[in-house]
Amino acid sequence: MQLLIKRLKHYPATELPAYQTSESAGLDLLAAIPDPLKLNPIERAAVPTGIALAIPFGFEGQVRPRSGLALRLGLGMVNAPGTIDADYRGEIKVILINLGSIPLVIMPGERIAQLVIAPVARPDMLEVSELPQTVRDSGGFGSTGV
Repeated sequence: MQLLIKRLKHYPATELPAYQTSESAGLDLLAAIPDPLKLNPIERAAVPTGIALAIPFGFEGQVRPRSGLALRLGLGMVNAPGTIDADYRGEIKVILINLGSIPLVIMPGERIAQLVIAPVARPDMLEVSELPQTVRDSGGFGSTGV
């Protein structure tokens, strides 16, 4: 399998995503911004990465927060994980939010999120009048304990 990555021309200095260790699940995505970006508490921004992808059919890209930034700074993602469909060819952007109590500054080239390529199951759908019962059945939020 190959993940095709296109460096976008309006961000010529953008580095490509990279695995930080030999067993990392996610590629680190970098902020392709010309200047530092200030995020005030509860403020959010779509931060460009300067790349577009061709994800193989049968897979998706899952954009996830970086746990170290979340713990240390309160930097998160509004739609975590974000999904990149195999047929999307536009620029990858990361919707960051500052959940901390002080302003944060995102620097050009900073690692802001991680990208995991994962298989997607597309089952055939069959409409039925009843679903098989389970022990949990329709028990929802909190039904299995806190």
